[in-house]
Amino acid sequence: MALTITSDNFSELLSKENELVMVDFWAEWCGPCKMLSPIVDELSQELDGKMTIGKVDVSDQQDLAAEYGVRNIPTILFFKNGELVDKQVGALPKAALQEIINKHLN
Repeated sequence: MALTITSDNFSELLSKENELVMVDFWAEWCGPCKMLSPIVDELSQELDGKMTIGKVDVSDQQDLAAEYGVRNIPTILFFKNGELVDKQVGALPKAALQEIINKHLN
């Protein structure tokens, strides 16, 4: 299961040196988010120990969504060394997410 990310633990996650962090901005009422959620959870289990994967509920964490310019959901942000390295908007198939992850893990 992906980690629940809030404004309380977000900056701590980004401070991990040389670790890839994938953040799924979603909401319970969002249909495409519900389609993507099981994929994010699967990747979280498969890549445990290799990277951090978490979810931000934009209904509860509007400040984080605003800070990172998330206007449409689902939006997935990828961070490495605290820096934004990739952004994907919309529901993606698992293979497409794995391709992005593999690009940044190396």
